Amino acid sequence: MLDEAVGLGAVTVLGVLEQAYFSLQVIYARRKYSVSPPATTGPPEFERVFRAQANCSEYFPIFITVLWTAGVFFSQGLSSVCGLLYLYGRLRYFHGYSQSAQGRLAPLYFSAQILWVLIGFSCLGVVLSFCRVYLNVDVLQELGSALGLV
Repeated sequence: MLDEAVGLGAVTVLGVLEQAYFSLQVIYARRKYSVSPPATTGPPEFERVFRAQANCSEYFPIFITVLWTAGVFFSQGLSSVCGLLYLYGRLRYFHGYSQSAQGRLAPLYFSAQILWVLIGFSCLGVVLSFCRVYLNVDVLQELGSALGLV
């Protein structure tokens, strides 16, 4: 099982490192713009970095959950690739938002689409597994038979 989850584990560790990077950027922005904790307001340049990090952190638990669910129940390979694309999108989002509020939009839409794909893979994988385990129906095999593919 561990060999099968190495891609998911690698994407998870990379995601944690990305979150740490975002947090460090907030620390650097606090120093640069003289915004001492616990304050969360200051110059717009600081607030954009702060919000970019907060937004990325808010979505991280959802990402990790659907990454692993899709990887376990659907496809580890596809889920890992989607995970890498999502992390790339969030990195672009962070840097775009740090520069301007408008700069966050394209990467936000990209990463949201990838997240929805992972949600779809998760749902499909869980439903197919449920049918196979609890209803004793292999939906994919039945579908292949009906279409004359098997």
